[in-house]
Amino acid sequence: MEIKKTDDKTDFLRNNRITIAGAMVGAIVAYLYYYFVGCANGTCVITSNPWISTSYGAMMGGLLFSMFKKE
Repeated sequence: MEIKKTDDKTDFLRNNRITIAGAMVGAIVAYLYYYFVGCANGTCVITSNPWISTSYGAMMGGLLFSMFKKE
């Protein structure tokens, strides 16, 4: 009888794939928003910096998609 070893990383990715996909989609959408709309004078906290915009979008996308995760 063969014992199957599971890898912790693959288990984490498999269990959280919807949240990770949401973070990726959110990051892409936020960067596109920054690139095409953005903030011209730099007074907008989130959309004036691509790093902040992308990070915020990834966080929001992950939170949004995690609502659809089955328990």
